[in-house]
Parts: sequence; structure tokens; C-alpha cells
Amino acid sequence: MNTSHRIESTLEAALAISTAAGCPAKLAAALQHAVFPGGARVRPRLCLAVAVACGDEHPEIADAAAASIELLHCASLVHDDLPCFDNADLRRGRPSVHKAFGSPLAVLAGDALIISAFQVFAPHFAATPTQTASLLSIMCAAVGGPRGVIAGQAWECEEQIPLNDYHRAKTGSLFAAATLAGAQAAGQAPEPWRLLGERLGEAYQIADDICDIVSDARELGKPCHQDSDLGRPNAADALGLQGAVSRLKQLLGEAVESVPLCPGRTELQAHIATSARPYLPKELARLAA
Repeated sequence: MNTSHRIESTLEAALAISTAAGCPAKLAAALQHAVFPGGARVRPRLCLAVAVACGDEHPEIADAAAASIELLHCASLVHDDLPCFDNADLRRGRPSVHKAFGSPLAVLAGDALIISAFQVFAPHFAATPTQTASLLSIMCAAVGGPRGVIAGQAWECEEQIPLNDYHRAKTGSLFAAATLAGAQAAGQAPEPWRLLGERLGEAYQIADDICDIVSDARELGKPCHQDSDLGRPNAADALGLQGAVSRLKQLLGEAVESVPLCPGRTELQAHIATSARPYLPKELARLAA
């Protein structure tokens, strides 16, 4: 399911607006650095995969939703890497935004990306006001309180961090938004797609937790052992390495089975079946097969 061109072209158009003439040069550079070149674009690819499986009735709206999710994700990474949170010097194998441009510009770049994530819907309001409003509601729930990305980050400021609530908010919320938004953009009821996003979000987080323990920064493209260094819960610590891999396999199976009836169900299930394996260290990927 090759949707890379749709994702990248929509992101480029969104950044062209944010970095147009008059934008301070360093802010424009920080925004470009935060978004391009991207990582695996897991969340927007999932959004478009769902939209395609549901018939892709409004591809331009699906593209806007996918770009919005990726811009929100990029914003969360910029803020997550800041010295006041993870103090991470690397992201995607390059200097993180605060390392390259300083903390003040990193804060502002993250804020600007959040605005851009909502701005991408502006051209679609006139033609599809109800559908676009529903997508905005999905995005707001995914990023705000009580269980969005910001809430997930805020758990790190608490003395006790419940693992499931923490991961569901910080990681799972955007995966759920991807499946909900993909269905909504294609004109389908979004709620039946929530479970798929939640299961994939948890699977991705467990893969990330495993990598944090057993990978190295060169392979991962970002600092490792962050959870133990910062005193945060980690699924691989809680379940043991083999237990975490087993849970990952279970979640992927549940995700495949949770795909609602739709024209492209079989193709989407095949796409999902291997969705978490590239994010595991090579020696562990075979165990999750």
C-alpha cells in the first residue's frame, strides 16, 4: 500500500504555508528539520490504509487527515526531546530540533506544527463542513486532555505513572486517531475502527519499549535506555523481554481480527500483519513473526 507520495506532498504543502515569505528564517528551518526527512510515517500510512480499505471516497480529505496526524506526531517529538523532558540529542539519526536550533525555537516550532495540523483542514470546510468538523474533533481528542498526547506527556510529571494509561495517551491516542480519521474521511462510521488503532498503538509502544532496552542509538536513530534513565515505566521491563514479544504478537493478531467489514478488509489485514516487525531489533523480529 504505497501512499508515500500522497503523504509527502500534503506535508510539503502544509509546510509551504507555515514557512512562506515573512516567516523568521530560523523558525522556517526548524520546521523543515522537524518534518523532513521523515521517519516511517507509520500513523499517516495507517490513516490512508484505512481510508483506501473503506473506498477512499474523499482522498483529498484523507490526505489532510493523514498530514494532520503526522504534524501532530512531529510536534510531540520536538517537545518530547526538549531538555525539560527527555533531553534527547538525537532524533531520526540527526540532531533533535532543540540541539540544532536551541530550546526556544524548538518550543515555538512544536507549537507551530500543532497549528499547521489544524490548518490543513481549512480548504475543506466549505465543501464538507460536517465531515471536516468530525475530523477536527478526532484530532482534538487525540492531542489534548484527558487522554491525548499532551495528557500522556503530563503523566511524566506525576509521582506514580500507570503504564497502561501512560502508553494509551502518549502513543495509542494518535494511532486511534489514524484509524478513526481514515474511516471518517472515507465516509464511514469511525467508531468501529477505534479498537484497531488502540491495538496497533499498544503494539508499537511495546516494540519501542523493547528497542529502548536492547537496541543501540546508532540502530534506533535516537537515544536508548531513556526509560530506565528517566525512571519511566517500560513494557519490556514489566513483562520481561520474552513476555513483551509475546504480547506484541497477541496485539498484532487482535488488530488483524478487529478490522471491520469493508471493501478492502483482506488487503488491510495483510498490511497490518507485519506492521510492527520493522520496529523491532533484527534479532527479535523473528520472534514476533
